[in-house]
Amino acid sequence: MTNPYLSAEERRVLSAARVGVAGAGGLGSNAAAHLVRAGVAKLVLADFDVVSESNLNRQFFFRDQIGRKKVEALAENLRRIEPALDLRLVDARLGEPDMAAVFADCDIVVEAFDKAGAKTALYRAIRGKPVVGASGIAGWGRSGAIRLRRLGARLHLAGDGESGVRDGLAPQSARVGIAAAIEANTVLALLLGKEP
Repeated sequence: MTNPYLSAEERRVLSAARVGVAGAGGLGSNAAAHLVRAGVAKLVLADFDVVSESNLNRQFFFRDQIGRKKVEALAENLRRIEPALDLRLVDARLGEPDMAAVFADCDIVVEAFDKAGAKTALYRAIRGKPVVGASGIAGWGRSGAIRLRRLGARLHLAGDGESGVRDGLAPQSARVGIAAAIEANTVLALLLGKEP
């Protein structure tokens, strides 16, 4: 796939990079689509879940995919954007001991888990490479509150850092989409040597 807005060298870098996506829900499915549209051609997609009707308000799935494994449905959708993708699908609930092995050959990992414990486990498990995650994306709040923060040498976090799925706040497509786009943009900037 050729992104005409990038130089030949930038296209080469993106097509050669392997990006891990830990979770194929609202964040992961949308971030993966952005990455593929930008020219990333190698992805490791990990999730254990199936597509449900409640996912359709914010995830890159379609009604006829309800009941299918998320990694398989997402692979199908991404290949509609770019048929020649190199995808590795991991249909499993990852524990901390598995995470490092699953993403061992990735240049960078997108954290797209729902649960805080799984997010923390991934941050601990992935060593020596950047991790781009999200925290605080529920509700209807100001979109400007969602921003990128750098925590330490290798962790980049999109979100407002506060709004969780609690107290009547639910994940909404627009805010989840903003955070997923920030995650994808950060991955691209890191791969291309730009400051995110």
